[in-house]
Amino acid sequence: MKQLIALMTTAMLAMNLHAQEELPLYDKEVPNSIAGNNDERAETGSDGILRIYNVSKPTLTVYLPDAGKSNGTAVIICPGGGYRLLAAGHEGADVAREFTKWGVTAFVLKYRLPDDAIMKDKSIAPLQDAQRAIQMVRDKAKIWQLNPKQIGIMGFSAGGHLAASAGVHFDKAEIDNPLKTSLRPDFMILVYPVISFTDELAHKGSREQLLGKTPDKKQVMFFSAEQQVTKKTPPTFLVHAKDDKAVKYENSMAFAASLEQNKVKHDIYLYDKGGHGFGMVNKTSDVKWMKYVQQWMADQDLLIRTTKF
Repeated sequence: MKQLIALMTTAMLAMNLHAQEELPLYDKEVPNSIAGNNDERAETGSDGILRIYNVSKPTLTVYLPDAGKSNGTAVIICPGGGYRLLAAGHEGADVAREFTKWGVTAFVLKYRLPDDAIMKDKSIAPLQDAQRAIQMVRDKAKIWQLNPKQIGIMGFSAGGHLAASAGVHFDKAEIDNPLKTSLRPDFMILVYPVISFTDELAHKGSREQLLGKTPDKKQVMFFSAEQQVTKKTPPTFLVHAKDDKAVKYENSMAFAASLEQNKVKHDIYLYDKGGHGFGMVNKTSDVKWMKYVQQWMADQDLLIRTTKF
């Protein structure tokens, strides 16, 4: 009888999770928060880009493959926006839908945007949300029919900085983790990412939004992902354009060099042109970088279900 009740409970929970497209990231109170007004707003600009501002209540939006098509792999997507906003369409939902075509379950993370008025420590809030997203997806892997060892993270621009931060700082939990769930992503995909906060490479807008105008050296070092790589850093695929004037492509090169030094599997695709913020489609080239990502994932057996989970 107890087994029957447990099965029914699991089934009901699964139906509930599948029915909800957007899930609150935290079950109770949002950690590291100060009570304040929720001024979140979403706007679609004349350029067709959906932008979300003033995020204080983080969520995870689930994109499921068609029934029977899931291969057990999941990716958590962090849109960019300089830690000022989230480019939630072309660097979020659109990318998630593409992954579902491959059988990958995708999750778009609407992470908190740094704000001293509603956060005790704004510098760590986005990382808390990224860690919580990994924890949540891994803890509920059976419900979504996922392999808990095939959960990756992806980020664009400042979202790439957040994803990379999650990939190098997984050993220190910035959130409650009673089950000691691994917070390490199994792979990373970083697209024109902000990697370094050093004066030479930093996207200064992202650095100021996260750390303020006068960050100390320890903060700069902590949030410079290329200086935090170890042999445990997840395998990584990088994409960048050499003419990116917003985020220097040397950010990706520096991270790739650190991965190489630590013998971490990685690959990188560099466009000659394309600038910054092109999402999945670089209009200056016929090359579709997502096809390279697809092949890279296939080479790592991330696109073929080998067993039930």
